[in-house]
Amino acid sequence: MRILYYDCFAGISGDMNLGAMIDLGVDAAYLESELQKLNIEGFHLEINKDLRRGISGTKAEVIVENPDNEKHRHLRHVEEIINNSTLSETVKANSLKIFKLIAFAEAKVHSIAVERVHFHEVGALDSIADIVGAAICLDFLKVDKVLSSPIQLGGGTVKCAHGIMPVPAPATALIVENVPVKLGLVQHEATTPTGAAILVATVDEFTEQINFPITKTAYGIGHRDVSEVPNVLRVFLSETATSVGDVKEEVATVLECNIDDMNPERYDFILEQLFNAGASDAWLVPIIMKKSRPAIQLNVLCAPEKVQKMKHIIFTHSTTIGLREYSVKKSILTRTEKTVATKFGAVRVKQSVFEGKVVRSKPEFDDCRTIALQEKISIEEIEREVLKAL
Repeated sequence: MRILYYDCFAGISGDMNLGAMIDLGVDAAYLESELQKLNIEGFHLEINKDLRRGISGTKAEVIVENPDNEKHRHLRHVEEIINNSTLSETVKANSLKIFKLIAFAEAKVHSIAVERVHFHEVGALDSIADIVGAAICLDFLKVDKVLSSPIQLGGGTVKCAHGIMPVPAPATALIVENVPVKLGLVQHEATTPTGAAILVATVDEFTEQINFPITKTAYGIGHRDVSEVPNVLRVFLSETATSVGDVKEEVATVLECNIDDMNPERYDFILEQLFNAGASDAWLVPIIMKKSRPAIQLNVLCAPEKVQKMKHIIFTHSTTIGLREYSVKKSILTRTEKTVATKFGAVRVKQSVFEGKVVRSKPEFDDCRTIALQEKISIEEIEREVLKAL
């Protein structure tokens, strides 16, 4: 299993997160090319190596080229930008999840409908790039699990649209509800609303227990350099899955229940919620119960740490009053990804390896779909070109 761990001992912001991800190995050119898929102009990335209190890392900054011409946006404007882009569906979903966390927090602070929230800060180009960039980086790293330490919020006061407020800012305080936090290490805002939302939207578990081997350490450099505490975000990458040749083995959990009294139209919604919450797989099996009643068996496969999320969805959105739970061992072929050049454009390809040989190659559907729409040809034709190139 590949694990990403956020060590937020000095807090987190959107730009610190981008710097840490690039320092960890995300290709900066890839990040910039993906951000161009938003089809909005007026910003670019500046990426440099920098130091804070002697700690070397990567500083990433979104430069807004004409800040005086910046537009103030509502949530629907941001949703339109993201949904109309050619980013992958996973990146779109994670980006919108982060934005909605901030929008709902602002709506609650002002006691207004979420549609009326005016993004005075988060709708700005730099924040759009920070948030969508976070989703792009996470997708690039292909991690199986995201962990984080408690979030250091800082101390003192912060100047925001609501006036001068004690740290944390009102929106940040709402975003981190029910999440472990710390206060007072520094006398400034250590965690911004954007940084908090990135963590809350993507982290599977908050814990101080690092019981896995650290294979790589990276640092994202912040803007401040006025404290004895270095203004950096530290991240760890770990590989914990056991491997036998080309086969990885890991433990997973299966949840299942039998349902015979629910409107079938609801199954699609439940499956969608399970996948959005991180289920490895979810499926339906037609069965016959006592007295020859037709029914459906709902099955979910997930990592052990996601079991409670899955149970919450099943008990909330289905009519079942009980379920079965058991552990299984998964054997997974090693998968790699490469980019193939075709006459229509570049397409990513996922390949499975067994006994040292590639046994399966699958062109990335989102890439094929984008090209098919642009070139007005079938997806099948693009897939043939990809396989020919391979």
